[in-house]
Amino acid sequence: MGLLLLAMGTANANTNAPTLARIQQDHTILIGHREHEEPFSYVVEGRPIGYSIDICQAVVDSLSARLGGPALSVTFVPVTPANRFILLKKGDIDIECGVTTSTAERRRHAAFTYPHFFTATRYVSLEQNALDRIEDLAGRSVVSTTGTLNIEQLNALNRAQGLNIAVMLSRSHEEAFRMVATGQASAFVMDDILLAGLIASDASPERFHISSEALSDPEPYGLMVRRDDAEFLHWVNEALRELYQSGAV
Repeated sequence: MGLLLLAMGTANANTNAPTLARIQQDHTILIGHREHEEPFSYVVEGRPIGYSIDICQAVVDSLSARLGGPALSVTFVPVTPANRFILLKKGDIDIECGVTTSTAERRRHAAFTYPHFFTATRYVSLEQNALDRIEDLAGRSVVSTTGTLNIEQLNALNRAQGLNIAVMLSRSHEEAFRMVATGQASAFVMDDILLAGLIASDASPERFHISSEALSDPEPYGLMVRRDDAEFLHWVNEALRELYQSGAV
């Protein structure tokens, strides 16, 4: 009941961010998910699953208990790197449960919860090409997915080190990985954990190699909520704190 009053107070004070009040009214939370981000957020037989989805389900359970009343229903909404911020700002999702890296620039547009994973940017290439260092990419065609932090990091390194890389854009991680597999690109720059997932799903994983040298420092994944909704962020973080302290993850 106390949380409901807080939510209603937040809604009255800030009509741009009445997330808790809207959830309480509709008994529904809108969760943005990815379709092919193994092992964090992906779809199997029409159902979103993965590590990030499990964490978000724990958040939903916690919010249901705090709000009282019936358990909250979940509406899953597919998102992509290109539209995730737009859908969040428009209110089409309440929380994004995927693999979005929390950076200072992104925190200007959205709020991020406590981290649930740390990753670094590396690249995958064909084992036969013996690529492993950043300098090995000089003069080659390298692909990354549009709308990601990784493409920004690749472009920055290319300029700073004068590598003369031909940077290519893909619409999805799967498309970029296929470009490497078929020789259309020498390497695919992406979060190392996602590259590992793509390799593990391939019929011939031994064909691929992930670079030992990283293109970035370790960076955190966080769940993403609207930037102007401090009350909702607080209760999501409280749910995560309880989850982490429980030893369940």
